[in-house]
Amino acid sequence: MMLPRVRLLVAALWAGSLWTVGYLVAPTLFATLSDRVLAGSIAGSMFHAQALLSLGCGAAMVLLIWTATRDWDAKRRRTVLALVAAMALCTVISHFGLQPMMAELRAAAGASGVMESAAKSRFGMLHGISSCIYLLQSLLAVWLVVKQ
Repeated sequence: MMLPRVRLLVAALWAGSLWTVGYLVAPTLFATLSDRVLAGSIAGSMFHAQALLSLGCGAAMVLLIWTATRDWDAKRRRTVLALVAAMALCTVISHFGLQPMMAELRAAAGASGVMESAAKSRFGMLHGISSCIYLLQSLLAVWLVVKQ
């Protein structure tokens, strides 16, 4: 009786952290701080912490699904495991694939924070892809919570 509640709690924590950081904290930083570099740096730190939390929640969900879903049918178990895997993959692609490329472009801009046109365009493209992946992950999180 307790493990299904823990599973729901982990799913809600994961979903809530995604929604809070991505759709409340980051936009508030950019709207509030006049220094966009500082806002980006703080947002980057928040997204890093959120990515680590995502991986931890994903691992916990897999463990809980394998050990505490005896009452589920095979289709439901596969669906929820697929959701967890897709959400974790979103984190891996964004945080460990796209974010390092974006950081490299920021570093190349140097202390001035001014990027040349091609780098700015590439950064914008990577940021857009990352934002789409984050939106997909956020929508998958809705499904994950509902499927509990």
